[in-house]
Amino acid sequence: MKKLFTNLTFWVLTAITAGALLGHYDPETAVKMDVLGKGFISIVKLFINPIIFLTITLGIIGMGDLKKVGKVGAKALLYFEVVTTMALIVGVLVANIIRPGDGVVTANLQKGDISVYANKVHDFSWMKFFLDNVTLQVLLVSLVLGTILSKYSGKDQIITWLNFASKYVFRALHIVMIFAPIGAFGGMAFTIGKYGIHTLLPLAKLMGTVYITMAIFIFGVLGLVLHTYKISMWKYLKYIREELLIVLGTSSSEAALPSVMEKLERMGCSKPVVGLVVPAGYSFNLDGTTIYLSMATIFLAQVFNVHLTIGQMLSIIGILMVTSKGAAGVTGSGFVVLASTLTAVKVIPIEGLALLLGIDRFMSEARAITNIIGNGVATIWIANNEKEFDRDKMNYAFANIRETENIVTDNLKDITQESAK
Repeated sequence: MKKLFTNLTFWVLTAITAGALLGHYDPETAVKMDVLGKGFISIVKLFINPIIFLTITLGIIGMGDLKKVGKVGAKALLYFEVVTTMALIVGVLVANIIRPGDGVVTANLQKGDISVYANKVHDFSWMKFFLDNVTLQVLLVSLVLGTILSKYSGKDQIITWLNFASKYVFRALHIVMIFAPIGAFGGMAFTIGKYGIHTLLPLAKLMGTVYITMAIFIFGVLGLVLHTYKISMWKYLKYIREELLIVLGTSSSEAALPSVMEKLERMGCSKPVVGLVVPAGYSFNLDGTTIYLSMATIFLAQVFNVHLTIGQMLSIIGILMVTSKGAAGVTGSGFVVLASTLTAVKVIPIEGLALLLGIDRFMSEARAITNIIGNGVATIWIANNEKEFDRDKMNYAFANIRETENIVTDNLKDITQESAK
């Protein structure tokens, strides 16, 4: 029983349940809890770039082989393109089979203001994407600095400093993660309190279809990717269950990104592979977002009785292959990218976006969970493919999940003991 009450998974799950109940029975109070969710995410975001910088720089210095760094980066980009294309195809196929848009009565749905998203369509540019994406900038700086330091004769002392910094950055992160239940409570309370279960009913078929599609993609496509190296998807999901619950509660993959990077290293992926693949994937491998965009486009076509030809569907897939890559660099990214896609297709009314505003928060949970699982799978696959994976570490991590989950509380105990000395 004592272990249960010191387990982070238990408290996050309890917080999510409490947040949902508060949102349902006292919506006015629940909406005010949004500050807890946003506050937690904002604090975790502070750790993302320092962790990426330290992980990549130390990894490249330790790797020594710069050609291999370039090879890993190129392989990662190719992997992202192949898998996100498969995600698009799965989304389009399932949407056309289940047809969630049939029978939706637009007159009875609550409309929202989509002008803020529609007006941003023409503001997007790839130059703006790279300039505004701090994570990619940190990735680039880390690559350059790591390359320079790998050739520097006095690099041993610098490595010692960077390892020291890395140790305390992760310790600080572990302290912050103790408050994950508070962030999950705030995020879930706000979502249920503001939008309510009743907002789901008119578009319940679409929501169900999206969640089913995400599950098909995770256990079908991504499960097959892991199976190529005889790794169980179920065991991996069980291993990162804390992070998945945090993402579920906060509707943000950023909330669990640093923690997932640490767990990927602990399960056997080499530091440089984790450092290269995860940050790049955060910008270019948004599987969940890609699925949602493809399904939302087909859904709106069905709502407005627009009969898309095979050629038009292929055009939609082609357009989303490009526009979905910019989703991480734009405010209100999902709607901006969707608006730009509808504008390019020119046969589906852009006003249909208003139908999706009420359920977008609930959809974002599925997107974020799929995104973070997809990036973890990409890292594991590339690490195996590059022979940068320690299977013994993976077996130990999978067999001792409770021990891994106690990393946060154990580190807090260590810090307390050191302070007492």
